[in-house]
Amino acid sequence: MAPAPWDELPAHETLFVLVTGGNSGIGFGISERLIDEYLTTRSLSSHLVLIPTTRSIKKSQESINGLRKHTKQFAATSKALRARGGPNYDPRQTTRRVHILSVQIDLCNLPSIRRAANQLVSGMLSSPSDDDDFVSLTDVKIPRLDSVIFNAGIGGWYGLDWPKVFHNIFTQGLISATTWPTFKGALSGHVIDPIKGSKGEEDGPKVGEVFCANVFGHYIFARRLVPLLTRPSSSTLPPARIVWESSVEPDGDDFSPDDFEAIKTNAAYESTKRLTDLLALTSTLPSSKPYVSRYLNIDTQQTSNTQPPTPPKIYLVHPGVVQTTLFPLSAFMYFWYMVVLYIARWLGSPWHPITAYNGACAPVWLALQEQGWLDGVYAERIKWGSSTNFWGECRVKKTEVDGWGWEGKVEQMLHLKQEQKLAGRKPGAVDVTEERLVEFKELGASCWRRMEELREEWEKRVDAVDAVENGHA
Repeated sequence: MAPAPWDELPAHETLFVLVTGGNSGIGFGISERLIDEYLTTRSLSSHLVLIPTTRSIKKSQESINGLRKHTKQFAATSKALRARGGPNYDPRQTTRRVHILSVQIDLCNLPSIRRAANQLVSGMLSSPSDDDDFVSLTDVKIPRLDSVIFNAGIGGWYGLDWPKVFHNIFTQGLISATTWPTFKGALSGHVIDPIKGSKGEEDGPKVGEVFCANVFGHYIFARRLVPLLTRPSSSTLPPARIVWESSVEPDGDDFSPDDFEAIKTNAAYESTKRLTDLLALTSTLPSSKPYVSRYLNIDTQQTSNTQPPTPPKIYLVHPGVVQTTLFPLSAFMYFWYMVVLYIARWLGSPWHPITAYNGACAPVWLALQEQGWLDGVYAERIKWGSSTNFWGECRVKKTEVDGWGWEGKVEQMLHLKQEQKLAGRKPGAVDVTEERLVEFKELGASCWRRMEELREEWEKRVDAVDAVENGHA
């Protein structure tokens, strides 16, 4: 095993971040923005270790090459870096503090998830470089993860429902139609075998495909990464962060406990994002604690006087409305869709970052924000959104969640206006009440219980397959 550049550095001088779906779209934008903001805000001796995940070795190498190119360009052109470095600033000293590795994972294939997690937890990673601007990495170990940003996913759409397009625009207005659209065409019934990763018609247990890609695969992955996300009692580092990426779109009607895996609904994407909201926002509540503790391997029965390890904290973000290839459009429609999104922003929408780099604002901010500040505002109870003004300047904005409000409490209208929370509110949104909060919390706890049941059920199935393949059956 070769020594890694971070082996001899103090822990607080390094940051290890994993981003799923890192080869394109918002995932790639998150990696780019994270590099830029880390280099301009952290010490000149600190190192960033960035791990974008992809589905193939080819895509991993393309991601590494693309991010290295971005790093070199930013190091050479950033006025902020040059000002911090002084008259003897050397861009190469900056680029050699950024280390990009990658692992391959298919979030609809549980054995693939297990292999990727095992490689990170107990295996080694390599990222050779012929470019002297970067350190060549061979067989290095990852000692911990500070943040994992769960960005990857699928939409399950086939195109536009044109009658609904015009109906949305003429009855709701352009801003609402492009922020909370109902015109995305989708079909129900998409299932997948998460052990084989196949959509075949053969018999056997299956799960909802969009559910597996957007929620369940990440859920299993995080559980397998707990050893890297848990801080020993002696650590002076803040807790690790599991950052779930949701959407600005979902509301209460999008999710039904009777269709937990979003198989019957024509709005599978919105259903899985609503489920993401429910899980993340209730992760610290007493009603969810038994299931969250089991999931994060927290020993609730510890009686010794020693300090227990520190588990990771769970946070929730969304990127706003971003133009990506997640939604299938022709090149012609892709261009005009971009034009419409800019018009919506210019008309006053705060939820149209449009570019992947701007959409990365909230996830990156949450990965870099000081822990004391997050704890002070109970950040785990807030859905943090990427927002922009007329000129495209980015900021992070609290987002209303149906049945939860902005912060999991009933707030007076005067306070909402003073805090400028009402800007970007969905038309027709219903004010949260104590009764609705109770329902949200109960539903969140039941979702945690169901997720744990599914996790244990499918982990046993993967164990059985592994036993057969290894000749232990």
